[in-house]
Amino acid sequence: MSRGSVLEASVSAGDMRLHIDSGELDLSASSAGDSIAVAGACLTMLQPQSRSFFADVSAETLALTTLGKLQPGNTVNLELALTLQDRLGGHLVSGHVDGMGTLLGRHEDGRAQRFEFEVPQELARYIAFKGSVTIDGVSLTVNAVLNEGQAANFSVCLIPHTLEVTTLGSLQPGQRVNIEVDLVARYLERLLIAGTEPSIAGQNWSQS
Repeated sequence: MSRGSVLEASVSAGDMRLHIDSGELDLSASSAGDSIAVAGACLTMLQPQSRSFFADVSAETLALTTLGKLQPGNTVNLELALTLQDRLGGHLVSGHVDGMGTLLGRHEDGRAQRFEFEVPQELARYIAFKGSVTIDGVSLTVNAVLNEGQAANFSVCLIPHTLEVTTLGSLQPGQRVNIEVDLVARYLERLLIAGTEPSIAGQNWSQS
């Protein structure tokens, strides 16, 4: 995880083009078409240079994420796509943002800080105690879930390192963040919903 900054954010015909300074993240080995997560949203790199790139943001992504609010000078979390040779240190994150949440408050918790977020009801069912959640691209563990079954509040604990190297350290109450729920929870729900439907394995396929 690295931090970059927005050089330009131009809106045209309902979508947006971003020009991002990648900061300390070296993109010299990257090519046009590679994926990169910007504030947790997976985008396609265009015209990558060693320390900058462009990316187009679709209307769908603008509707589901905070990217539409980005302005020149804003800081964003950046992360290149995982390769099969990399170590997996957190949970699987796809960069497919499910929606937005709001920081309700933050307070000291030893040397760390505890952040409390609110998410809409349609995301609340995917967030579980000691489960995983991604906030602006940062993989975190859920420490508590409050008001289960309602527009849920949940809390996470951020250690000093995370506060220092990501944009979460500068978040203030009232700010919106990108939320990606646990990939396993999404697929599990889909399997349960489709449990009464015939599976592919149970179908007969004819060959011509």
